[in-house]
Amino acid sequence: MEVVLQTELKGIKLFKRGKVRDIYELGDKLLIVATDRISAFDYVLPNGIPYKGKVLNGLSAFWFDFTRSIVPNHMISTEISEFPDELHRFADLLEGRAMLV
Repeated sequence: MEVVLQTELKGIKLFKRGKVRDIYELGDKLLIVATDRISAFDYVLPNGIPYKGKVLNGLSAFWFDFTRSIVPNHMISTEISEFPDELHRFADLLEGRAMLV
């Protein structure tokens, strides 16, 4: 099991690296990538948990979609096929852990 602690999308501008998410700039949109990093009490621990980013992204996507009719939100898509073409080459890394906003 590979743990994704940090992402590097060559040719895509990194906007910010947070405690557990990496955010990339895509013109008027952003790509939020959930990593497997662990944060506790504002401290990022050195080890990650396999698939944590995929679970985190999946939970977020579920609730954004579930509550969309009540509260508008920023989520555009979590489907790689709906991401800009320039991101398709990173599909293996992004699948299940990325959200276009």
